[in-house]
Amino acid sequence: MIDLKNKIALVTGAGRGIGRSISLKLTSRGAIVVINDLDESGANETLKLIEESGGKGKVYVCDVS
Repeated sequence: MIDLKNKIALVTGAGRGIGRSISLKLTSRGAIVVINDLDESGANETLKLIEESGGKGKVYVCDVS
């Protein structure tokens, strides 16, 4: 298992689906996740799940295209 403690991961489309799953997996490995999505409510829900699991994250609502 790769230890990502204190590493920062940027996940685009993290407000739901695969992006959310990836965010949660990275958090379980110790990463601090930057949650990017156009859907603010979805991004905040992902952040809530991360924080409930003891992880850290930050939401940025923007279009990266």
